[in-house]
Order: sequence, then structure tokens, then C-alpha cells
Amino acid sequence: MSGEGLGKVVMVQGTSSHAGKSVLAAALCRVFAQDGLRVAPFKAQNMSLNSFATPDGGEIGRAQAMQAAAARVAPSVDMNPVLLKPEADHRSQVVVQGRPYGVASVREYQRMKGELWSTVTGALDRLRREFDVVVIEGAGSPAEINLKQHDIVNMRVALHAGAPVLLIADIDRGGVFAHLVGTMALLDPEEQALVKAFVINKFRGDVSLLEPGLEMLRDRTGVPVAGVLPYFTDIHLPEEDSLGLPPGAASRQGGLDIAIVRLPHIANFDDFDPLRWEPDVHLRYVSGAEDLGRPDLIVIPGSKTTVADLDWLRETGLDVRIVGLHSDGVPVIGICGGYQMLGTRVHDPDGVESNRQETAGLALLPASTVFSREKAVHQVTARVASNSGMLRGCEGARLSAYEIHMGVTTSDRPDAPFQIASRSGRPADDPDGAIDSEGKTLGTYLHGLFHNRAFRRSVLGFLADSKGIPLSEAEADIDPDHEYDKLADFVRTHLDMALIRGIVGLPR
Repeated sequence: MSGEGLGKVVMVQGTSSHAGKSVLAAALCRVFAQDGLRVAPFKAQNMSLNSFATPDGGEIGRAQAMQAAAARVAPSVDMNPVLLKPEADHRSQVVVQGRPYGVASVREYQRMKGELWSTVTGALDRLRREFDVVVIEGAGSPAEINLKQHDIVNMRVALHAGAPVLLIADIDRGGVFAHLVGTMALLDPEEQALVKAFVINKFRGDVSLLEPGLEMLRDRTGVPVAGVLPYFTDIHLPEEDSLGLPPGAASRQGGLDIAIVRLPHIANFDDFDPLRWEPDVHLRYVSGAEDLGRPDLIVIPGSKTTVADLDWLRETGLDVRIVGLHSDGVPVIGICGGYQMLGTRVHDPDGVESNRQETAGLALLPASTVFSREKAVHQVTARVASNSGMLRGCEGARLSAYEIHMGVTTSDRPDAPFQIASRSGRPADDPDGAIDSEGKTLGTYLHGLFHNRAFRRSVLGFLADSKGIPLSEAEADIDPDHEYDKLADFVRTHLDMALIRGIVGLPR
């Protein structure tokens, strides 16, 4: 289409998954925002169980919400018009413009892509009319030639927008030069012409040792290297994919041991990032009964497929271990799907999740869930409505959170732990969740609770008191906005930003 009246574009593609596309796109969003430009992220199609609620009640990939925060703008459904949320049995829920569109197998989705292309281009074009620069992220690799005829996220998007492409490769995995040269060799000539610079990511060592290879790479492809990004561990960003979660490990001596159950379809695991940053907390993800040990807290996180993950708990023996530890006094928190699992029953009369109309839960809370086809997606404000156990001392505290779930859960207990004050900007006065009489078993639909200091420190204080240890006054002090500034500084230091600005068509 004609670029007249449209904002500039730059696209970050990778030679593989996990090459660093999302992080580089976020960095560019913050760099351009710092430079006074109106900037927005865009990814045509994202596959992730980590999603986020937009202010108007839509659902997009968490990475695009993170990039929007880096760009200092509110997230919108145009930033991720197609979201795939994998379910059991090789199928995914397809979310289009923030709303459930259907459930499709891989082959069914390939056929569906033709009708989604206009949605993708429409969303991108609207962003370009609103912003000075749109930073586009690809998916996987553009050289996956078996999938190319159905592409709606990589080079087809670049060609539609006339977007210059930065191709990023992960050197930490080895073979970086072969990845870059091989990717270029598999692209069509018109696609090769769009690749304007390479970025080498996750380098450990002396950059001068790379220089001969960088020269050969430029000679062989004609494409310059915009820079080499060192491997970093001191910039804290949400993990986009569960592959980035730390493995389970034996609990260390001292401090608080918190075990997150690593469900096969774990969702919204960035709920627990603030716990990773707390100095007194050892956070670990467990996948088997033998890994669980005796933690100070067990958390069952969100799940895209509650029934299938309940079955998995039983197959692994984790159900017996969790119930046994709970009986022995170990506190348990369930969030969203995890809350549904803590109840007595999960009912699915319309076959929303499975062909099983009723499934027994863990029965740690007197609550039951009925699935419905309507999906609740909201940013919410709430307050703590209980002063029991884990919530002792923080009653009345105000919370920011979000909901993404299908199904309604009702509890036999009269008092809910939380009271919702607003949903998607509209006033509300609704109870949320369930808590037992001792305040040691808590279920809720509210994602992002641990990002709220009052809630997080209340839970950790309760655990420390129960264990008979002091809770350090030092606490998680991670300001996400500051982390984006650190990321921008990091990229400015190691990449040739004058080259990149010239590629985008901005003044150098």
C-alpha cells in the first residue's frame, strides 16, 4: 500500500525462536520514545499462553503489552491482532482483535489465515496512521520454507509495509554465521532486499574475536552488522515463553521456599516475577511429585486447559502430594485455572474445554466452577476484603490486577478475600475468590496480585512468621519503567543507532 501519511516502520525478525526479537523490539520502542517519537509495537500473530488484558477488555500477547509499556503507550488489540493460545490435542484457541474467534487444529488454522490477512493489514495500517514509528516483530524464522505460503507474520508483513528488517541471531546456541547466511539464502530476492542489518545477540566474551567473522558475513551477504549485544542478567523483563522459566531445584537453606506448579498449559506465569526479585524468596517451578519437597508455599498458577492439567496433576502424583502437604499445614494459593482446580468440581456442560461434563477438583476450597463460552477479559481494580492468615494486616489495601478466564466459580464460604471495584474502567462491586477459615488456602481469578506490594509483603510476612524467621526489610525494588530505560541504554551502547535510524528513515 502507499506509505503516504503513514508512520515509519522497522521490523525485527529472527533466525530462530528465542533469538531475542521481543526484547530488541521492546528496546527500540523505548529508544524511540525517549527520542520524543510516538511509537507503537506490532506483532501480527503471536502464539503464547502469557496474555494480557487491554484497557477496553481485549486480549493480546504479554510481549506486546510489555513493548507497549516500553513505548509508554496503552496496549491495544491492534498491536497483536491474532493471538493463538495452545490447548490440548494439538489445537489452539484463536483470538482475533482481542476476542475469541474459534478453536482450530494446525491444518484448520492454515486455512483460516487467508481470511485473517485483512485483519492483520488493517491493524498495522491503523497504527501507522496514529504513530510516528511502528516497531514490528516477526515470529520464529522467515526461512521456514514449509510454512511460507501461509505466512501472515514475517516477510509478507514486511513486504506489505515496505518495512526494513533487522535480522537478529542468538550466538549463545552456536552456528550464528550459518544461521544468518542460511536465512538470507532461503529468502526470495525481494525479501533479501528488505534485510538492512544483522544483530548478533547473547554474546559472551571478547567482541574483537568476532570481527573477522563479521567482515566475512558482510562480504558474503552485503548486509552490515548493526552490533553485538552481550548476554545480560541484570535487566529484569517478563519471560514471554515458559521455556525461559527456571527449572525445579532443591530448596536452599534459609529464606522462604515457594514452589510454583509448572502445569503443561501454564499461563500468565509473569504473575510471579516479583517473587523472583525478593531477596528472601527461593522461587522454583516443579513438574513432578518428587521435586515438590516441603515448600513454605505452593502456588497452582493459571492454565489454558484446567481439566487437562487436573488430569496431569493426578498422572504425576502431584495431586496427592499437594493435598497431603496442605493437610500438614502448607499454605496453597490457586490463581485463575489454579483456583478452579482447588475447588470440589469443574462442570463443563457445553464442552468448552473437554467432552467431560464434570471433573473432580482437589477439594481444598468449598467452591465449584461452571465453564461457559463467554470469556471474561478485564483490567480491574480491587481491594483486599479479608484480614485472615495470608491477608492479615492488609485488609483494605487497593490492588491493580486483570482477569482472563472462561467460567464462573462460586464458593460456599460467605466471605471473599477480594472485592472488585472496577472492570475495564466501569464501576463494579463484586466479590472475587475464596479463602479458608485459617487464611492458608486462597483462590482468586486476579492475575498480577504479586505485583502489588501490600499483597506480596503480607503473604511473605505470614510465611516468615509461620517459619519463625525474620522477613528482610529489603524487598523487591524493581521498577519496570526503569528496566526499560536500562534496556534502551544497553542497546544504545552496543548497537549503531545512527545506522538503525537511517534504516528506519529517521534523521541521524
